[in-house]
Amino acid sequence: MTVPVTKTLVVVGGGAAGFFCAINAARLRPGLKVILLEKTNKLLSKVRVSGGGRCNVTHACFDIRELSTRYPRGTHFVRKAFHRFFTENTIEWFAERDVQLKTESDGRMFPVTDNSQTIVECLLREASRYNIDIRMQTTVEELTTTETNQFLLRTDKNSSLMADYVCIACGGYPKSSMFDWLRAIGHTIEEPVPSLFTFNVPNHPITALMGVSVPEARVRISGSKLEQTGPVLITHWGFSGPAVLRTSAWGARDLQKMNYHFTCQINWLGDKQEHLLREEFQQYRHERAAQKLVNKNPWQLPQRLWEFLLQQCEIAPDTRWADLPAKAQNKLIKELMNSEFNVTGKTTFKEEFVTAGGIKLSEIDPQTMMSRKLPHLFFAGEIMDVDGITGGFNFQHAWTSGWIAASSIAADTDLS
Repeated sequence: MTVPVTKTLVVVGGGAAGFFCAINAARLRPGLKVILLEKTNKLLSKVRVSGGGRCNVTHACFDIRELSTRYPRGTHFVRKAFHRFFTENTIEWFAERDVQLKTESDGRMFPVTDNSQTIVECLLREASRYNIDIRMQTTVEELTTTETNQFLLRTDKNSSLMADYVCIACGGYPKSSMFDWLRAIGHTIEEPVPSLFTFNVPNHPITALMGVSVPEARVRISGSKLEQTGPVLITHWGFSGPAVLRTSAWGARDLQKMNYHFTCQINWLGDKQEHLLREEFQQYRHERAAQKLVNKNPWQLPQRLWEFLLQQCEIAPDTRWADLPAKAQNKLIKELMNSEFNVTGKTTFKEEFVTAGGIKLSEIDPQTMMSRKLPHLFFAGEIMDVDGITGGFNFQHAWTSGWIAASSIAADTDLS
């Protein structure tokens, strides 16, 4: 009687993509030995901190073409991949494991518990169920192939592992040199640059308004086509919020070339046009003639921001609408529609750090996530040159690519 030879999959990276690959490969192909390596002493760290500790699992968009436009890099790649595993598949996968998701007004989807631990425990439970061999604080330093077409992985612990399949799901690297072990096996690297980050305006008086949020403002970068509309949050170092983070994602490479020194223009009234605003000023001069500007603004801006803008325009607190000088009005209109700030530097967005760059996408098959350079080598998640804006898009890519890699490995005839 012939004893079947056990095949081994080594997954490099203990994040969302790595876990999803490991779990689904073991589930879809019983008998496959799955080892998961994590370089730190923490598993699923981004899952834990995402969405303020609630975990923004995915986004409630069920149109593949539309969702794929949320990726500044990798739009065409993810569009092909989403045909295999998409938003509804993510929702169903977690629902089958008793994790229900809910949709918020902006489309972000969270577990109904509002606790990222729900997602973490689900993934850990599944890993235990399928006997995933998890090894912490283990960094892969070299990956080579053997004469028998297997992989040899050398780690920082002076140990080595043999594998029939390898899935690289270790996330993005901030430094180009950290990709050298992947260059050594013939892959091309798109240079890494930070993607999601906030804008620093050190020593600007507006930072005294930290905590103030405007629900619909337009952010524009002078001298470029970069422009996004959405919530803007004033922080103690400058500006954050979805509109700023989306601008940073779309402008990741351009802003890096500027060395993060640029002029940011903010229209606090969103997409309102100047000629309409001037008409409104004339209307309020008539309707609110005896009222003081400072008491209430007609555009529902936060009161602290409104008072700040009046101060910037040197408009006295007791100025009435009827008495507002034309020069001061023009200045106020400019501040409302085009406040300019000199940005000098960036701040990484909490621990939800995302890097643009990684394995060149032309070297990966989006239908299988397998390397076009080396058979049985797969990729999942942010190690590829794919990154999304905020809102659950990076996690959806992690689930999609992890599942596709797993199902491709499980379906491989060499396993039989």
